[in-house]
Amino acid sequence: MGIGASAGGLEAFSELLKNLPAKTGMAFILVQHLDPTHTSELREILSRTTEIPVADVTDGAEVRPDHAYVIPPNSNMDIQKGVLRLSARTLSRGQHLPIDHFLRSLAADRGPLAISVILSGTASDGTEGSRAIKAAGGITFAQDATSAKYSSMPHSAINAGCVDFVVPPAAIAKELARIGKHPYVAAATARQPEPAVASEDEMEALFSLVEKATGVDFTHYKHTTLHRRIKRRMIVHRLESLTDYIRYIRNTPGEVEELYQDILIHVTGFFRDPETFEALRKHVFPYLFQDGKERGTIRVWVPGCSTGEEAYSLAMALLEYLWLHTQKTARASLGNIPFQIFATDISEAALDRARAGCYSEGSVAAISPARLKRFFLPLNGGYQINKSVREMCIFAKQNVAKDPPFSNLDLVSCRNLLIYLGPVLQQRVIPTLHYALKPTGYLMLGNRRAWATSPITSRRSTGRARSFKRRKLPPRRSPISACSTTAVAGQTSPRHPASRRPSPLWRKKRTGCCSTDLFRPALSSTRIWRLCSSGERPGHIWSRRRGSLPSACRKWRARACWSTCAPR
Repeated sequence: MGIGASAGGLEAFSELLKNLPAKTGMAFILVQHLDPTHTSELREILSRTTEIPVADVTDGAEVRPDHAYVIPPNSNMDIQKGVLRLSARTLSRGQHLPIDHFLRSLAADRGPLAISVILSGTASDGTEGSRAIKAAGGITFAQDATSAKYSSMPHSAINAGCVDFVVPPAAIAKELARIGKHPYVAAATARQPEPAVASEDEMEALFSLVEKATGVDFTHYKHTTLHRRIKRRMIVHRLESLTDYIRYIRNTPGEVEELYQDILIHVTGFFRDPETFEALRKHVFPYLFQDGKERGTIRVWVPGCSTGEEAYSLAMALLEYLWLHTQKTARASLGNIPFQIFATDISEAALDRARAGCYSEGSVAAISPARLKRFFLPLNGGYQINKSVREMCIFAKQNVAKDPPFSNLDLVSCRNLLIYLGPVLQQRVIPTLHYALKPTGYLMLGNRRAWATSPITSRRSTGRARSFKRRKLPPRRSPISACSTTAVAGQTSPRHPASRRPSPLWRKKRTGCCSTDLFRPALSSTRIWRLCSSGERPGHIWSRRRGSLPSACRKWRARACWSTCAPR
């Protein structure tokens, strides 16, 4: 568990630890804003208030249950496989954000077993870390304003909507002791098999309640994600069986909306995976704005946009490309090409935040000072996207699995969505994306595991920056008629030799009717090796063999494009 505090944190730490039982099965990692030039006496002070052993963190310290650890001054701290790692203190625009830094690593390392506690302090450190903990399925706490000496830090996390409990430190200790005894948490900390969440009938009953209240059917969403979110809600409400939780939902109508919003929490950020945006700048944007090409508005779609960071990142990247190449080529007409970004999601709460374009200090920590100055305005301790960029992005509610898609698009960025969908929905959504694109349009996907079960390419493909180009389907038809879920379900992905790597950039294919045939590799550039991870051999472009039989859809041959490629 990560516990963060700043000014006034000593009293809050002491009150929390004093009320904790000696045996909870949890480890407590205390992160406070400390003077980098002075030795901290926090460990000695806290040791006098609790029976829990308290130690200063050293690099490589293994975390043990029922122990507390204190961050040393002038350091950042991560946790990796249960081991604490220290690194040099870093500043983001003059601010040190050690709480966000640690909580993000805790969310990645412990997932649904992570817990965050934000205590007294100024500014907003801890907000983004708490958001990451909640998105991973963990539990989040914040100190209430009446007991906090300085309420800015907990207030920021509460306003962001990422806090489950808002109580004084003594009550936080009581809740932590209770959570430690919950069957799901106790089994995990004892490294025992977790109790089953629910039977199939119980899950169907729950899905029916959610669909009736929200209009969204989660039956074919990824069940591991759904189980994690459901368990989180059960722990929050002190319930140990799904039958009890279903009864609670029926008696508490507002809980359906809370579960709905929990399921829709997506991990996102500005310019996530920088290599992806580098691939766009080098290989996709030049095609969209190439010389002598007569075209209208450049149209981009971001399905599953969440709170808008991906859409705004694409808008900023497009503007930077236009400004840079207008200056280099002295082509004033290039800067006059309009573009529009459509961003959709099924969460109204997320869309409201996206339209406002307001983000905390932690949200923009990874953005360069030049971009921050050019595209953002300071606002209420955080930042807001400037009006001209906000007007380029149109946010709307849409369920991509059943609502009509956009059409005639040049680029679709679907990096935040597929990872949350099960195979049935993935095979329904991919044809929708194909239908939405122009014949020469591009599809950009995220991490490999996001589309491991989708019928786009082989399971042996690797790499993180993934962009595909659309293949034509004659004649142009709706996604349902062009490729129904039933028709696609039996198809298997083509298998490539293990020693060969498909290209990270794909283009639309001109023939074919099943979803295995919808996209083909886009690049034949000898510079594509720059998209490969360090030490990875350069890839190949894969082309489909001719043939109309279904078996031909799964026969591929490699056409090497690396004869003149030599990594620098």
